[in-house]
Amino acid sequence: MTGSSVIDWHRLNLADPTLARRFIENHELYLDQPKDRAFMQQVQRDSVSYLRRHFNFKIPKPIENASIEQLLQIASGYGHRQVCACTVLKAMQIINHMAGRELLFRLPVSDRDLFHLVEEKVYRIVGTMLSEGFPITEFIGGRKNLDSTYTKLLSRPEATAAALYDKLRFRIVTRTRDDVLPVLLYLTEQLFPFNYVVPKQSTNTIFDWHQLFSDHPNWDKVRDRLQTPLELSFAPNDNRFTAPSYRVVQFVTEVPVRVPPHLMELAPPGSESLGPIVYVLCEFQILDAQSEAVNETGDASHDRYKARQRNAVFRRLRGGDRPRGPASDR
Repeated sequence: MTGSSVIDWHRLNLADPTLARRFIENHELYLDQPKDRAFMQQVQRDSVSYLRRHFNFKIPKPIENASIEQLLQIASGYGHRQVCACTVLKAMQIINHMAGRELLFRLPVSDRDLFHLVEEKVYRIVGTMLSEGFPITEFIGGRKNLDSTYTKLLSRPEATAAALYDKLRFRIVTRTRDDVLPVLLYLTEQLFPFNYVVPKQSTNTIFDWHQLFSDHPNWDKVRDRLQTPLELSFAPNDNRFTAPSYRVVQFVTEVPVRVPPHLMELAPPGSESLGPIVYVLCEFQILDAQSEAVNETGDASHDRYKARQRNAVFRRLRGGDRPRGPASDR
């Protein structure tokens, strides 16, 4: 929600073995599968080797030889070993992500097929939430159509197709504002790991964290464990076409997808060393029904948003604010 990077975090909160195991499984990696455990151990070895080669880090043997679940628990504690465990895990995060990216590059799979795999996973998780009674009043999933993609790229001078994060997007509306955070928590535990939320791509215009802590005095016991100071927890929308009154929790995340065996068989030799997981960028919007109703009125409405965006594209295509020449040149 703050748009910060886990590489800048100082501690995990996975001291319970069950939480650590669930976190690993949320990456679509399973400790009881020998190939998955072997892949995680290799990523850990590569991380330790990298830190020693380039930074001369003194990694204690208990950290170097710890299992992945033990490493997560140590990183949730205190002291020198905790710092070392966090350091190893940060490098592992990057190495694992790079392996997933390389595997995706090697696979003969289209965006269409890849998006289908993600949609199946998201629909399954949200379906489970609905069956368990989560107060979700609306769920919409979709792929950005080509015309919308063209307009978005033309509206932003710095945009490129490689930096388009919302080709695949999902929207969840909850019954009340108090339901937003439990829904978000469930998604980070069952659908995507919190460490793969893309930094600097988050918007939070619903929750004022100072107000939340005032409303919930029992939260004071975790204030000093926050990764980001309270004053940095409100993340405004930096989209110039979005109305100031628009309210949403919006973020981009990499959703881990386990590659089906029939697709892995099509990968070039040696690809098995990259693990079985690829990561797919998705945008999520979560808001409550009242905010949704307000967003659909006045300047915050989708129609007004699209009109502002189209007008900007039209002006840009016509030459922007370039001065006109003499009348004889017109």
